[in-house]
Amino acid sequence: MQRYLDEISSPEDLRQLLPGELPAVAREVRDRLIGVVSANGGHLASSLGAVELTIALHYVFDTPRDAIVWDVGHQAYAHKLLTGRNPSFDTLRRAGGVAGFPRRDESVHDAFGAGHASTAVSAALGLAAARDARGGDGKVIAIIGDGSLTGGLCYEGLNNAGLRSRNLIVILNDNAMSISRNVGAISAYLNRLMSSPIYNRVRSEMQAIVKGIPGIGARMFETARKMEESLKNMIVPGIVFEEIGFRYFGPVDGHDIPRLVDMLRRLKKIEEPLILHVRTVKGKGYEHAERHPEYFHGTDPFDIATGRPKTGNGGETWAGAMGGALVEAARKDPLIVAITAAMAGGTGLSAFAKEFPSRFFDVGIAEGHAATFAAGLAAGGARPVVAIYATFLQRAYDQLIHDICLQGLPVVLAVDHAGIVGSDGPTHSGQFAISFLRHIPRLSVMAPSDGAELRAMLAWALASGGPCAIVYPKGAVPSPGAGAPRPPIEAGKARVLREGTEVAIAAAGAMAGVAAAAADILAGKGKSACVIDARFVKPLDRGSILSAARRTGRIVTIEENSLEGGFGSAVLELLDEARLGGVETERFGIGDCFVEQGGRWEIMAALGLDAAAVAARIMERFWPS
Repeated sequence: MQRYLDEISSPEDLRQLLPGELPAVAREVRDRLIGVVSANGGHLASSLGAVELTIALHYVFDTPRDAIVWDVGHQAYAHKLLTGRNPSFDTLRRAGGVAGFPRRDESVHDAFGAGHASTAVSAALGLAAARDARGGDGKVIAIIGDGSLTGGLCYEGLNNAGLRSRNLIVILNDNAMSISRNVGAISAYLNRLMSSPIYNRVRSEMQAIVKGIPGIGARMFETARKMEESLKNMIVPGIVFEEIGFRYFGPVDGHDIPRLVDMLRRLKKIEEPLILHVRTVKGKGYEHAERHPEYFHGTDPFDIATGRPKTGNGGETWAGAMGGALVEAARKDPLIVAITAAMAGGTGLSAFAKEFPSRFFDVGIAEGHAATFAAGLAAGGARPVVAIYATFLQRAYDQLIHDICLQGLPVVLAVDHAGIVGSDGPTHSGQFAISFLRHIPRLSVMAPSDGAELRAMLAWALASGGPCAIVYPKGAVPSPGAGAPRPPIEAGKARVLREGTEVAIAAAGAMAGVAAAAADILAGKGKSACVIDARFVKPLDRGSILSAARRTGRIVTIEENSLEGGFGSAVLELLDEARLGGVETERFGIGDCFVEQGGRWEIMAALGLDAAAVAARIMERFWPS
């Protein structure tokens, strides 16, 4: 029985507690987070590090009147517990359950949704401007992680917010990076002094008096301001924030609830753009997460006692296959380099980074920079491979077009998590990868059906001399199917997995396995299905697809992608261009919707993308009973 947490249904309940009771709330929150994430998986380390900060925020501020905007949302699990979602928190990241990221449609206390980094300051500034426009009051607080500072959008927001907004507080939750050295007691004293009501009232009054002195007032004020800045620069970090219009406070121990509460109460009274620098420990309170925060950033279910995963990974993963293939290629070619955007482990590049440290570049949460950096490397004669999740590659769309493809530079995009991602939900869905890549001129787009195909595609891409994208899903790689030997990768050439005469099923990527299984079911119903592993989404194998369409009179496409602009659309366009009339068609994929969270195959079944559903719909479409 949780003495405190079970009685907190809203932040108002939290504010009824005595300050001395808050550390006990923090302990209960940690236990609850560890228990649920160990069962469901999720983002544990960052949420554990933000427990005390979250409690202090809700103890001082009054949401939703005061708006709290979480950057990324990895830190927001404790926030969910304190805002009415504790009873349902066991459903975290499950189908129909509590989302792993803030969602406006889930709670009035979630001021803004986020699953990507560096958005909080811009969103908070928008909320503050809207508040002012409607004559409202209340504070807007943006919580950003130190990793978010590697994203350009964060700086764009800070630059604009410092000039435009009042009653805006940005909290930098620094759990890994030392921005500048804290000098202890003097720094703490000055922070208390500069946040006190008396200091700020006198400061404002003196500014007005000095500025009002005829002739010399403006110069005197500027001299005094520079002296203040110089003193702060010597003994208080964060002058860079001051230069763009924010008043800086900190660093503050992010696990000291009394000090956090005191500081936030002081800052609440100041009507200027403010930065509070908070230092926290990732994984705080759970030994395994503190020792291995990178693993517990986003973890599968694990054993609490040991910190080890409860189950194995089920064999080779797509990311692991790409990483292994890239290491093998790099051993043969010293010009091959690898780039990631703060996701070395998630994209399978850890082994590459260890073996080739001088040829590995982690650019932080800066996908646009990663793409243009790769373009520069390619222009200089290197062979860059950029491994990024599909959902994050969306952020580099301009760079893909302008810097890579327009110049025809030989950059290989290893597009991980393309398709259905499961429990991370719509913010991380890779359902648009094929759609936003295939229409870019000069870009070849491939989708492997298994690990052997992926390795062959990487080799082809590295040798192609032009920009290439290889899109593949999350999770385990299917075992290579038995049968005829693999034909080598040729530009725009598919492979026929089985011959058939009554319907042709063309599949993109891992959906080739579903297509083959659906063909087996159809065979049991007396229907002969041809199965084509497209290999290339762009350029399409015109010969194979058109030949199968003419032979069978029926063509079906299957993809783990949005139907709008996807592989199926490309096939329909091909049929139209060829003026091939009389061919019946059916497309399987993701409709005009965002894919919600749940188990990967649970979602596939719900979308009608499992073999049984595909076979049943083909029968209903072409041979209705």
